Amino acid sequence: MANPQHPQPVRRSEQPQSADGSPAITRAFDLLNKRWNGLILMALAKGPADFARIRERVPGISDRMLAQRLRELTAIDLITQDIRPGLSSRTRYALSAHGKAFLVPLAVLFLWAEDHLPPNGSPASDQPTTPAC
Repeated sequence: MANPQHPQPVRRSEQPQSADGSPAITRAFDLLNKRWNGLILMALAKGPADFARIRERVPGISDRMLAQRLRELTAIDLITQDIRPGLSSRTRYALSAHGKAFLVPLAVLFLWAEDHLPPNGSPASDQPTTPAC
């Protein structure tokens, strides 16, 4: 018998979903929730680049993390690799068609953040707040 003063924690075996039950928005937020993904995609929006150039465009990312994120983004077809053979073979990365399509909502999110989030990351205190429903 459950003790009403000490309720049992609710266990959830599923990933959270949007209010309408669609997991699509959850997948999109999962993608952006991984640190560096959005910045890497924005870096490649400037054009194809090799590993060193991407690292320059994304200050603060470690080589190991960049390599991991590039593998992940390639696996889900947001970026492509062009491996150029030769003595000094280099891999160039570019946005795939899916990656280019993702720039549209990413750009809108960027503009919203510029307008509504101060540099410290919390909503501006002088902005009107919307009451919770």
